[in-house]
Amino acid sequence: MLGCRLVGEFAANVLLWLSAAAIDAKVWKFAVKMTTVSFAKSLVAGGALRLRPVTVVENERGAVSHGGLFREQVRSEVSCSATLPFSTTAATNRLSLLPRFSCLPPWRNLGLEGATSAVPSSRLPRDRGSVMGTAAVEEVAASYLNASLSDNVDMEANFVEVGNKLADAAGEIIRRYFRTGFDIITKDDLSPVTIADRAAEEAMISIIQDHFPSHAIYGEENGIHMPEEGADYVWVLDPIDGTKSFVTGKPLFGTLIALVHKGVPILGIIDQPVLRERWIGKAGERSTLNGVPIASRACCTSLNTAFLYTTSPHLFAGAKEEAFIRVRDKVKTPLYGCDCYAYGLLAAGHVDLVVESGLKPYDFLALVPVIEGAGGTITDWSGDKLRFWPNSDHPSCDETGMEVVAAGSDDLHKAALDALEWDSSRA
Repeated sequence: MLGCRLVGEFAANVLLWLSAAAIDAKVWKFAVKMTTVSFAKSLVAGGALRLRPVTVVENERGAVSHGGLFREQVRSEVSCSATLPFSTTAATNRLSLLPRFSCLPPWRNLGLEGATSAVPSSRLPRDRGSVMGTAAVEEVAASYLNASLSDNVDMEANFVEVGNKLADAAGEIIRRYFRTGFDIITKDDLSPVTIADRAAEEAMISIIQDHFPSHAIYGEENGIHMPEEGADYVWVLDPIDGTKSFVTGKPLFGTLIALVHKGVPILGIIDQPVLRERWIGKAGERSTLNGVPIASRACCTSLNTAFLYTTSPHLFAGAKEEAFIRVRDKVKTPLYGCDCYAYGLLAAGHVDLVVESGLKPYDFLALVPVIEGAGGTITDWSGDKLRFWPNSDHPSCDETGMEVVAAGSDDLHKAALDALEWDSSRA
């Protein structure tokens, strides 16, 4: 009965406004706004609509496709059991359409306390036009939010299904920005970030919270989102691993998605959205590349026959640089510049060894199931398994990052460890 009454009230409001014979564009806009507000108030009164306060970061000029000076504003996220004919975001002191859009993807405003700092005015963007408008971003999200999972009692299969949704959504956004004009912001650690990084991560966060609200989320751009009661499952996200490659138009970056259960990565996805290549690793199963099972090169067992990759030799310093040089000087061919893509090549049997330093959890956790599921080995430089416990004193939470070595075979991995001669106390 409540639904019928609400629909009837909404229809009456619409007919009332349509009965006006001469109405200009401004009045039409006001009419639609007031009609939806009236309908929303009815839903609140009937208990079908609930509001909860969250903190979001809003663009100074309200454009999704631009960078800008960010400021925090408190909004309300709408939780509704009915289909609403208006925006699902409203100001805290009234129910109305937003006067302008959030710089975060507008389909879902999330709590980001302390996640984004103000951008110096010298770095404010130039007007280059909208690369990806609000409607386009909403269209991307619409395919993934509030979509039910397939009827599958296997929860791990549902994890993979959601992981694919995350990669699909992030990929759609990233492709629309690739090799277009956008502004680059330098973070405190001097690494670059773009609106594509932030929009892609927000899309993934929205989807995870829609499907698994009890799970924690740790993203490169937004930090940790941990439920008050804690969580055994943590999604770890890097929307664009290799932002320098992305901003210079080189399609060898990737989106990294990991699901960690009680410290152990059980699902890993490496997605290259431009080349449309997707590696999926699931604990205890064979890794795949675009659905085809893959295997690393087990035949390479010594350094003098190995193809080595690292992102850049300039990322090593001090004792770490010395250790890397010991390995580099023994391999057949050292190569540079692939970021996470090198690990995908290793899992697919094209590269034998990857050695890197200073990796954060969002840089390496997704790689673990992919490499191990292809028959390879990946550890830190001491040979210890890569694990992650957020907000702890575990080495993975160290601000300086971790040292990682991956190999296509156990023998080659051991040879690399022997050459590294790594003693973490010297770092």
